[in-house]
Amino acid sequence: MVLKKSVIKVGLRKRITAHTLRHSFATHLLEAGTDLRYIQSLLGHSSSKTTEIYTHITTKGFDQITNPLDKLNI
Repeated sequence: MVLKKSVIKVGLRKRITAHTLRHSFATHLLEAGTDLRYIQSLLGHSSSKTTEIYTHITTKGFDQITNPLDKLNI
């Protein structure tokens, strides 16, 4: 009920569930650089495969990935 009342109070029209909050929490942790194993533990997932779903959602940080081969002076 707290979530439902909060959604109404702030005027969101999108359907928000407890799962939506859980999903957003995990995605934001991942985007902030939190190790996937910590997220797995926080969410209570027994399998890392379940947590890996979040890696397919975010593309934040892709521009910061460097190719290790570019560092070779050959």
